[in-house]
Amino acid sequence: MGKNTFKNIMAEPNNTPFSNEPSLSWWQRYKALREEYSFVQFLQRLFIKAIIYFFMVSLGLVLFFKFVPVWITPTMIDRKFEAIAAGKDSEIHSDWEPYENISKEVALAVVASEDQLFPQHHGFDFDAMWGAFKHNFKGKKIKGASTISQQVAKNVFLWQGRSYIRKVLEAYFTFMIELIWGKERILEVYLNIAETGKMTFGVEAASLRYYGHSANSLSRAEAARIAAVLPSPNRFSIKNPSPYVQRRTNFIVRQMRGLGGKAYLSNL
Repeated sequence: MGKNTFKNIMAEPNNTPFSNEPSLSWWQRYKALREEYSFVQFLQRLFIKAIIYFFMVSLGLVLFFKFVPVWITPTMIDRKFEAIAAGKDSEIHSDWEPYENISKEVALAVVASEDQLFPQHHGFDFDAMWGAFKHNFKGKKIKGASTISQQVAKNVFLWQGRSYIRKVLEAYFTFMIELIWGKERILEVYLNIAETGKMTFGVEAASLRYYGHSANSLSRAEAARIAAVLPSPNRFSIKNPSPYVQRRTNFIVRQMRGLGGKAYLSNL
């Protein structure tokens, strides 16, 4: 605020927010004006500090989970509370396995099913997003276009549900994990936290529960069936596949062959 502007405000009450208070002295007006600007500056500083703290905490979490297994996610907690509220079995079936201990058939299956451009994109498939936008804009059934990276960002760091705030945060965490984790770690986390059945998370837990053996020996057909239920794991069953799941399994197997087999993921 320049000297002339300040003099005008002090000399002309009608130019100030306090023109309806003619009894105020110039000193009282000056103090009130200083307090008003101080409050705005306080809010600005608070906002900047909040952004800095959020960045530091989020960066710390992303760095932490780059090396440490993700034993539990907000989705797991949500499913557990839902089961408790409904009086059902609330035991969570989850068994973390390193990427090298998981069959690459199932890694290929989820990529073929969920995100075929996973090795190439940088977290976002803009063509798929635009297609989903046009589909939803026409009033049809809501269609998603989330990449594997976006799904991991949401499931590890955020909550379920649809909102603009969550989508913005999802984009932020997607960018962070693509930058810091890399593709192999993102896929490793996805294979261990994806919901694969009722109270079941990860391909190792699904393989043990529904096939009776570890995920390191999954066949192509078994892997494809796990991938086939991912869009709605509480509705579809790996153990008792419906005709739809069987058709989708066969489709995923064809897609896996079309991508060139396990070699498709060799350069993650």
